[in-house]
Amino acid sequence: MYNGHTHVLLIEDNPGDADLVRLRLVEGDSTVNVSCVNRLADGLASMAKEPPSVVLLDLNLPDSQGADTFHKVLEKAPGVPVVILSGQDDEALAMKAIHQGVQDYLVKGDITSSHLEHAMRYAIERQALIRSLEMSRKQQLEFKNQFLSHVSHELRTPLTCIHQFVTILLDGLAGDVNPAQRDHLGTVLKSVHQLRAMIHDLVEATRAESGKIRIEPCFILIADLVRQAVSMMAATAKEKHVGLEVGLDTRIPFVYADPDRVLQVLINLIDNGIKFTPPEGSVTVKACVVDADPNMVYLSVTDTGRGISPEARALIFERLYQDPNSVDNNRAGLGLGLFIAKELVELHGGRIWVVSEIENGSTFSFTLPLYSLEKLLFPLITYEGRLREAIVLVRVELIPLSNPPRPNWKDVCQKSLETLRRCIYLDKDLILPVSGNIGTSKIFLVAASTDLPGAEVMMKRIREQLAMGAGFKGAGLLKVSASSVPLPSTETGKTLEALVQAVADQLTEMAMLRLASRQSHESANGE
Repeated sequence: MYNGHTHVLLIEDNPGDADLVRLRLVEGDSTVNVSCVNRLADGLASMAKEPPSVVLLDLNLPDSQGADTFHKVLEKAPGVPVVILSGQDDEALAMKAIHQGVQDYLVKGDITSSHLEHAMRYAIERQALIRSLEMSRKQQLEFKNQFLSHVSHELRTPLTCIHQFVTILLDGLAGDVNPAQRDHLGTVLKSVHQLRAMIHDLVEATRAESGKIRIEPCFILIADLVRQAVSMMAATAKEKHVGLEVGLDTRIPFVYADPDRVLQVLINLIDNGIKFTPPEGSVTVKACVVDADPNMVYLSVTDTGRGISPEARALIFERLYQDPNSVDNNRAGLGLGLFIAKELVELHGGRIWVVSEIENGSTFSFTLPLYSLEKLLFPLITYEGRLREAIVLVRVELIPLSNPPRPNWKDVCQKSLETLRRCIYLDKDLILPVSGNIGTSKIFLVAASTDLPGAEVMMKRIREQLAMGAGFKGAGLLKVSASSVPLPSTETGKTLEALVQAVADQLTEMAMLRLASRQSHESANGE
């Protein structure tokens, strides 16, 4: 709140303009404390040391020009109100600045003491209001998250009970059921499944909105996921007499993505395509690489349904949106599926879009990054323009004590991964996405920028941390080993990128050999 005792930071390189602003501030009725610097770097340093009440900013400084100037200030101190002082009456620039977070735009030649005082007061009050609204929004979001979490938890128990007793009746375990009763029970069971799906979507959408959705990317064969999604939706398509087809580009290498989340997106898009396609129509799922975008894989789901209007296309990925022209008696849901799909795709660094015409079907497309170990390794195994002196491959294997493993084995492995992340140096080590499963065992591989003695310290830390937590004790056995990675000679004249590529190839080969060796050993022992 503006209280008459204001610390003003004036960033102005013209001494005459700086003196004029100081004069206008002195002429005002309020007491101000003015600090003046003539370079943006000095202003940013001053803000870091002591945030001012308001910044009066000239856009053209010796070390920064134009819109970049206020961008840097807003990025450095997003909570500090900024008033631009410009020598030009540029309405386009003024609108751009205000839309991007600046509180006001004043032309130096038109400044009066009263005008400047009012501009600062309103800037400070508006910024305080923005902070208050943001705090209120966060509180409301947290309350909503807690409410939905509680409601979804409370609803799951009675839904599970309903599901169990309906299936008992349908299976005839409580006596004979006549055809009419079986139809009614089938309707109840269908409604239970729909309500479960709605609760799941609500929880997922809430997590997405609050930034709590997590992905665990690894290298995957996208063709396998497409076939799995199509197989899972085949019965639904057959029931509606809709053809379900697949088109796969054989050139696709590995994709770097979370397989469970990608499968979730594919099933959502295929399910929508089937719902909105009339009998005897078709839904086609494709995956391909595009020469113009060599770092991504393109996936699409095309249907021969009713199409989407231009108005709906602009809103279709919004939370809770449903196209009123496409909702019929067979459509059940909350309009969250595409919103969740968009969030999941963007978490992977991809994008999602739709192309459609009324009565000519729709094509939903999205992209995912191709797997590139060298890109993941480059910032970790290089230092000051050269390879680090040593790299070690650490292998962590979790072996369940029972076969089949306990029901919570997947959770144990996930918590163990989180513990493992806390045992490594994030700026020097990498848990490789080439890690895999051998039977019921879970294997993690870590590329560590250290030598073998350093790796021994890391392995000791891993053993101790996993033994202390993650629910691993009593659930499985732990094996940890390490081997040195042969590094290419830096005197071959190769570029740093080529050297990193050679290390990536070597790591991949070592990882695959270790996994293959384990598989052969288990096969020989009849496991």
